Formats: sequence, structure tokens, C-alpha cells
Amino acid sequence: MKALFSILWVAVLLSACDNGGKPVPPFRESGELVVITRNSPTTYYEDAQGQMAGIENDLATLFAGELGLKVRFVVAPDFSQILPMLQRHQGHFAAAGLTVTPAREKIVRFGPAYQTVQQQLAYSTFSLRPAGIKNLVGKRIEVVAGSSYAERLRSLKEQFPQLRWEENSQHESEELLEHVADGLTDYVVADSHVISVVQNYRPNLDVAFSLGKPEKLAWAFPLAGGDELVEKAQAFFERITQDGTLRRLLDRYYGHLERLEGEDIDSFLDKMNSDLPEYRKLFQRAQELTDIDWRLLAALGYQESHWDPLATSPTGVRGLMMLTADTADQLGVSNRLDPRQNIPAGARYLQNLKDTLPGRIGEPDRTWIALAAYNTGQGHVEDARVLAQQMKLDPDSWTDLKKSLPLLTKPAYYKNVKHGYARGGEAVIFTESTRTYYDILVKFEKPYKPGLNSVNPERYSTRTGERLRAPR
Repeated sequence: MKALFSILWVAVLLSACDNGGKPVPPFRESGELVVITRNSPTTYYEDAQGQMAGIENDLATLFAGELGLKVRFVVAPDFSQILPMLQRHQGHFAAAGLTVTPAREKIVRFGPAYQTVQQQLAYSTFSLRPAGIKNLVGKRIEVVAGSSYAERLRSLKEQFPQLRWEENSQHESEELLEHVADGLTDYVVADSHVISVVQNYRPNLDVAFSLGKPEKLAWAFPLAGGDELVEKAQAFFERITQDGTLRRLLDRYYGHLERLEGEDIDSFLDKMNSDLPEYRKLFQRAQELTDIDWRLLAALGYQESHWDPLATSPTGVRGLMMLTADTADQLGVSNRLDPRQNIPAGARYLQNLKDTLPGRIGEPDRTWIALAAYNTGQGHVEDARVLAQQMKLDPDSWTDLKKSLPLLTKPAYYKNVKHGYARGGEAVIFTESTRTYYDILVKFEKPYKPGLNSVNPERYSTRTGERLRAPR
């Protein structure tokens, strides 16, 4: 048996050399974890602040830190190369949004599942919705090459022999879903959470039906060796499941999805063309004052007033950033209906709210909690933090505050806190909707770097969200 293992290991080494990839040494020798991943918004990507983010980035970084190791990510050239790279031992494990399937379990070993997803068929609402698999025959269908979606279609082909599809090795699911929205292909099979992300900026994208049963996402490890690392991963996921860390991470990336209807996104994309250009420079100057991303400030302004500088609420809150009279006085605003005063004042107010939170609260929780305070008041947010602590939740976590804030409408809770009744549920919706608008702006608008011309003159289709070409 040992001789056979030696022969197989030599074959792996030769394969790695032939393909230009070198096997990594054991993590105990190198002092680092090498993680194979892919670049996508549901795994590993650079965020609006230029930092690496994504659920796989965060999980693997936490895992490495728990082991006292550095982490190094290796991005596969395309999805179909992830498992071959792992088989060649070019990483210690793969964290790439991989679903656990019977075919994959024959070639790799999976760790604990950390997320449940559902394969779905996406289509454009500008075309007829297919009722079932038989309606897909003769249509253009795309899936990522080497994906579990291709596995599912191959199994369906046994029942529908005329079913055809293209396996695309050049694009991730997010890009293929945009093909559907643009009418370049008829249907794409993708996981539910991936479709939800793209729907935030492509409102004509919808789900026709689900395929098969829900599946689990997990890290993949080589079949041979690595027992210690698999055991460490099992203990890690057990801990972060029990202490709520996993729940909070999943909420960080997906908790705000599906808050808005397609009509809301349509309207937002339309106003990105018609209204935002007038205020873009004001939001960017407000960023210079506060160091808050101008796109987040613009998202906040839209959530407050739909970028209407004359907006006035029944309670007397006014202007594009909807300032109270007291807040305006404190910030030296003489005319709340003047966006040149209102926008920077709203930005400064948000920054003040962030500054008053305890220093131990990190990002992005700090920003989301401050947004909730912008809506419902700092005092009510502090009450919600007290309630969270009493409920043995984390008062510094936005995920947990989303549970305690709505309780401020119930007498059993608000009668026992300092500031009393509050429409805390509205603050949650306000914050989550602002997060979604921010995601859309990050997708379409450039970051602002003071001193450089970063004004984005490009426009977008109000029908599909597609970037429009500038006139010649």
C-alpha cells in the first residue's frame, strides 16, 4: 500500500510540474495556508475600499488566524481548474463556493458544510417564462464549465435527450447571468445566492424554477493526506457555528439581498441617469470632508429623498439628506433645501454617528449601525444594543441588532429601555435598502480619489441596467 501511495504521489508531482504548478509544502513546514479560490462577488474579491473581501476570504483568513498561520490565496484561472489544482496539491484546500456533489466526492474530500444553496434556472422577464425542463429544448443555455450545474444538466439529459447547453470556461456565473439580462443567451443555471446578487442591478433577471434539491457548500481537501487540516477545519466550523460568527458572516454578504423589488431597482437605475449627475460632485466633496465613500453617501441620499432636494416629511425633516431642524442648526446649515449645504451636512452627521460608537466595533458593522441611527436616532440604537446584550446577542454586530431593533415596537421591551418606543423595524429596512443601493453604485460608479478626475460620465439602460456606450 505504501509503495502504491509513493507511485501516486510521484505521479502528482510530475503532473504539477507538467502543468507549471508546484505542489505546496505542508502547512506546518511553510507556516502559511495556501487557499485555492476564484474571483467572484460570492467568494473572493476586492471591495470598494480596496480590501480583499468575500465570504471565502473572511472564513479562510479567520481559520488561518486561529491556527497562527498566514494565509495566501491562489486564484484559479477559471472554475474548471479549481479541483485539478487541488489534486496537484497547489493549495492546502479549495475555498471557492464549491457544492458537494457525488461526482466531486470521488476526487476530493469535503469539510463541513457552511451554506445551503439551490440551483435555479434564470431567465429574462423580457421573454416568456419556461414552465419546465421540456421548454428548454432548443434554447440557448449556458453554465460555467466544470460546475455542478453541468452535472445536473447531464443527469436531466437522460430524461430529455435533446437537451443541449454550452459549458463556458471564460466567464463566471455572474457574467453569464448578465448575458441572460442582455439577451445574449436564453437561460443560465446558477446557485440561488449568486442570482440574488445579480438581480440587485439587473432587475429584468428572474428565476423560472429550481433544479433538484438544495445543495451544501463546503471547502474541498485532497483525498490523500491532510487529515490534521481537515480535523482543524471541522473544529473551526463547529466553533463559528456555535458562537454565531458564521451566521454573522453570511448575513454580512447576503442578509440585505431581496429587500427591494424590481420596480425599486428600475427607478434607481433611471435616476442614476437623470438625477445623480447633478449631485455627484457634491457627494464627492462630502467624501473629502468625511472620508466616507461618496457612493455610500449617494445611496443614503437616495434612500432618504430619492435625490429630491425639496423633499419634506410630515414631521418637518427636510432636504436631500432629510435633516431635522436641530441637526441642521448643530451643523451650521442655514438652508436645508440647498443641496450644497444639505449633502455635506448629512455626511458629517453620519460620520458623527460613527464616531460616537464604541471603538471596538469594526467595519462594516460600524457603518450599518450608524445608518440605523441616522434613521431612528442614536438613543434608540443604544437601546437596541442594550436589548441585544440582555438577549445574549452581540451588541456590536449589525446582524444581531437586526433582531433587537424591531422589538422596540413592543411594550414588553420598549417600556424597559431609556428612550422608549421606536419603529426599529423601519430602521432595519432603511439600512438594508441603503446597502443594496450602495452595492449597485459600487457596481456602476467609479470610486473617487481627490485630485483626480473620477467623475463617471457613463450612463446605463433603465431597462436592463446595462452600461450604455457614450455617443460618438
